[in-house]
Amino acid sequence: MVVENLLGLAAEAETAADRYEAAAREAVRKLIAPKGKVDPELLEREQFAAHGFAWIATYVSAIRQMRRWAEASAAGELEQLILQVALGEYLTQLQGGIAMSQVEIVRPADLGADAEALDTPAVRKLIAANTSTARLRIAELIADGLDTGDFGALALGDAALEEVRRQFRRFVDAEVGPHAHGWHLRDELIPLPVVQQMAELGVFGLTVPEEWGGLGMGKLAMCVVTEELSRGYIGVGSLGTRSEIAAELIRAGGTEDQKKRYLSRIASGEILPTAVFTEPNTGSDLASLRTRAVLEGDTYRINGNKTWITHAARADIMTLLARSDASKPGYKGLSMFLAEKPRGDEADPFPAEGMSGGEIRVLGYRGMKEYEIGFDGFEVPAANLLGGKEGQGFKQLMATFESARIQTAARAVGVAQNALELGLRYAKDRIQFGKPLYAFPRVAGKIAWMAVETMIARQLTYFAAREKDQDRRCDIEAGMAKLLAARVAWSNADNALQIHGGNGYAMEYPISRVLCDARILNIFEGAAEIQAQVVCRGLLEGRN
Repeated sequence: MVVENLLGLAAEAETAADRYEAAAREAVRKLIAPKGKVDPELLEREQFAAHGFAWIATYVSAIRQMRRWAEASAAGELEQLILQVALGEYLTQLQGGIAMSQVEIVRPADLGADAEALDTPAVRKLIAANTSTARLRIAELIADGLDTGDFGALALGDAALEEVRRQFRRFVDAEVGPHAHGWHLRDELIPLPVVQQMAELGVFGLTVPEEWGGLGMGKLAMCVVTEELSRGYIGVGSLGTRSEIAAELIRAGGTEDQKKRYLSRIASGEILPTAVFTEPNTGSDLASLRTRAVLEGDTYRINGNKTWITHAARADIMTLLARSDASKPGYKGLSMFLAEKPRGDEADPFPAEGMSGGEIRVLGYRGMKEYEIGFDGFEVPAANLLGGKEGQGFKQLMATFESARIQTAARAVGVAQNALELGLRYAKDRIQFGKPLYAFPRVAGKIAWMAVETMIARQLTYFAAREKDQDRRCDIEAGMAKLLAARVAWSNADNALQIHGGNGYAMEYPISRVLCDARILNIFEGAAEIQAQVVCRGLLEGRN
């Protein structure tokens, strides 16, 4: 297609998709908000339709961002084909069914809606243009991507960010990629020299304001860095998450003394934080937290149990959510604490009085390790109550969710890119029946779609980051980005393993690790079902 014609079709199709989303919204509103306000009981009863609407809205947003990306990238042949295939496939799925999971496909009729709005000439042309020929041409154009790094223009719009990306790509290729699989197989912590190198590169203070010792960069920069680090190893990409959460909690809700005491040390990597929120049997239900913080004089004593705490042994400080007022139910009695602890090791993970615990062995995501922790009179100075006021913990934590979910979406994009590159490398190197696997259309077609959908997830994530950088509320956009990017990471890893055949199932091949790593992305920082719930409620309640 001529690029002007393609962009014109994309704009027309976007308008049609917007109309379909509006029709789906009204259909779901009748199901779960017949009186204008979302009814929790109806939302639970009609969860399939409600979450299906969230996926529809996510697809429509993805179509919009891909059109904008193509315009910003001065689309060459590769970018045009990526746009053509992306829109053709997503429009087809909007009409026929979107896979929310491997066993759940939402179709228009499930919402009590129809896809009549999508029956336009532009939509039909784009669906017809989503051909195997187009995908195979994409495969040809990205065949040298392992050497050039070119899987389609990123359209960052900032030369400085492009240089940041190149810098971290070089770091990952030299210091992470060659060692990541060994760390995984040996189930060991990421070596401290690598952590120190990351600190020197500014990873832990990337978004911390310069006045507090950070680089003062935005969330888009955080996405670029996180994606590159996660392309090497999700554990390395995730090291910055805890620092991001802790710094944002302190910057937004801490006292001036707390900011002075901790922000520059977090930014420099002098202290490593961990987030201590989840408890056994609570999961995402933070209102049910039972860990208690009782004030005695100028000290809080913490009692209770926490689980799925990442990088807990090596951490120097915990952002710890506990119930400081047992008389207040739900979220109101929760407070956040900046709880210092001595750094442990694998032999003695928690060498602190009033604190014990052990490792939770996991399939993947191993480089920081997961722990369960028990607190029995663990002491935290009253001065370390975040913000100096009780009852603000949940509100303070909610203020970080947008950034955390954007960062998680960026991790998923990095994992998806890693899977794409592993699949491409194996398909080019593996000879079968006298030619490389990449010469077989179904193999090349898989890799082409992996490149297309990775770009879709990337651009949706970049959009959420740009919204955050403009100080606009973006919980819906962040939820959409994580929802889609996590699915893409898993899909890419699964397809890349399929390309490896039996070798992919062998632990010696890195794709086996990437498959395990990719699976967690649909679960942590809010499971896919939670993201869909956030997106649906937000859109129906007018947060758009």
